[in-house]
Amino acid sequence: MHLRFVIILRMIEQKVIILFLGILFLVTGCSKDEGTYQAIPMYEEGEEFSSGNLGVFSTSSNAFGFEIPGLTFQEQSQFATGNSLFNQSWVSAPASTTARDGLGPTFNARACASCHFKDGRGRPLVTGQNSGGFLMRVSLPNASEIEAPIAVPGYGTQIQDRSNQTIPFEAKVEVSYQTILGTYADGTMYELRKPRYTITNEQFGSLSNVQTSPRIGQQTIGLGLISALPNSEILKFEDEFDSNNDGISGRANYVLNEETQQLEVGRYGWKANAPTLKQQIELAFHGDMGLTTSMFPENDCPSPQLDCQNAPNGGEPEVTDTQLSRVLFYQSTLAVPNRRNVQEESVLRGKQLFNTMNCISCHAINQVTGSSEILPALENVTIRPYSDFLLHDMGEDLADNRPDFKANGREWRTQPLWGLGLISTVNNHTFLLHDGRARNIEEAILWHGGEAENSKDQFINLSAEERQQVLDFLNSL
Repeated sequence: MHLRFVIILRMIEQKVIILFLGILFLVTGCSKDEGTYQAIPMYEEGEEFSSGNLGVFSTSSNAFGFEIPGLTFQEQSQFATGNSLFNQSWVSAPASTTARDGLGPTFNARACASCHFKDGRGRPLVTGQNSGGFLMRVSLPNASEIEAPIAVPGYGTQIQDRSNQTIPFEAKVEVSYQTILGTYADGTMYELRKPRYTITNEQFGSLSNVQTSPRIGQQTIGLGLISALPNSEILKFEDEFDSNNDGISGRANYVLNEETQQLEVGRYGWKANAPTLKQQIELAFHGDMGLTTSMFPENDCPSPQLDCQNAPNGGEPEVTDTQLSRVLFYQSTLAVPNRRNVQEESVLRGKQLFNTMNCISCHAINQVTGSSEILPALENVTIRPYSDFLLHDMGEDLADNRPDFKANGREWRTQPLWGLGLISTVNNHTFLLHDGRARNIEEAILWHGGEAENSKDQFINLSAEERQQVLDFLNSL
């Protein structure tokens, strides 16, 4: 009797152990892989909220166009006015619509939204077509790395490929592509396209020997949060001399603040060449649309562009301080969409691979905003932009060889990745990198070099399933 009881008890214990292991298997999400069980990486509570409680849940084509939650009725009105100004097309002066005249005389776009359609990303150049967000920077060689780019006589620092009637445009830009073939470690082929740019129809002298840098417009979400970051939250990632020997040596760009006339930490633009959001916006009004502002009161009409210099203006300045403040508020309060699919197995495994490949060293997270001159709601927010906002050497293949203050010809500011997976939904394309050469996220990774060479090589050596997991993670951002 006693023996029978012991046997029954042991059978119960075995069943309990089997049941426990089964529950553990389901909870941890273990999966069999070559005879071993690999636990799914942990989901971090709240990691879907890239901008704290200021994000929005949206997967619509307007996902980049919502204001942050909690704005007052008056603030919503300012947001709406800024939105209207951002989307409106400006016209040449004189015009009956004086509130939006002054375009040009030479320019690249008629509206902010031309380069940032639905607050999203511009498209790469198509030869013979007006730009949908593309422009070409130009300059002469600098004598010192701490100088701003030196303007090209007759052209300035940006090619204006369009103009008002009777005013000559400056030049045109054409592009062709060279196909580059490669192979992953598992034998899968891939194809990249390398752009080659040619400047034609120069109206004010040859541009054959100047420094050039092609650019496309970036999405404009989360800019107010970036503005509210204290310098310390950017500089904490700085490692200019690679003291930890991980191959990553990011450094801050120090650029001229046009209002203070002091060198300050740059945080906006492909080369981190604007220190404040206000200056970034005024640079775009002036350089892209030929509109004067308080910060840039003169038309961009370098000698000998006499027709440009003598053209009528749309007021002094053409973008009033009130209009500018509304656009600044609008750009500062555009919300970051919250992440999606964050607990899916493929996304969690992709996150682990992203970290293992050391991508997180540049595409950093967990910064905390400080004070904000725009809105108190932007203060003390923990954000996950997946950017350290520092300059990194990206290798010769991505080099533009055009310095911009401390940024040399191989360095670029780390692009924030929040919203990455929604670009195709908002803008109906997935062109990435500074000139849109990458047709998708995969190609963008494969173009990485320099400090990111090791991370790219690790990606190339992943299995097809693992590569897809990385892409699933990035598309969840």
